[in-house]
Amino acid sequence: MKRWLPMPLHTLLLLLVWLLLNGFSAGHFVLGGFLAWLIPLLTAPYSDHQSRAGKPLVVIRYVLRLLLDIVLSNIDVARRVLKSNRSLQPGFVAFPLALQGDFPLTVLASTISLTPGTVSVDFSEDKQWLYIHALHITDEQALINNIKQHYEKPLQEIFSC
Repeated sequence: MKRWLPMPLHTLLLLLVWLLLNGFSAGHFVLGGFLAWLIPLLTAPYSDHQSRAGKPLVVIRYVLRLLLDIVLSNIDVARRVLKSNRSLQPGFVAFPLALQGDFPLTVLASTISLTPGTVSVDFSEDKQWLYIHALHITDEQALINNIKQHYEKPLQEIFSC
């Protein structure tokens, strides 16, 4: 089964997208079904094993926390930029990584970049450090602790690192 249908979820999603884009008819169902079967069959050898996200409640809590942090960070950045006395202290922080795996690290870096006021810059060669630029740093360790608590720890739980 795995040999002839290597990615069943991808097949189902491709068929669904095909039908949504082209309409629900017998001809489109057959053609979409064929393409939805063939494309994953041909591309499966080129796909890397990705970390799987587990614990859906933790994922939901993570996304809600991220949305709240995005709103709060937007307000904070707007307040700092619009303030007449701009006393910003931008800087770089070397964040020690406990996460492993390309996909969890990408999610962490993307999360940091999505939050206004911080941008993920680069990973170290050994992927032990993530370099982050922050718009305003008063306490480097507090920023590191905040990212560890709000983002890295839940991601470790989600991806079971």
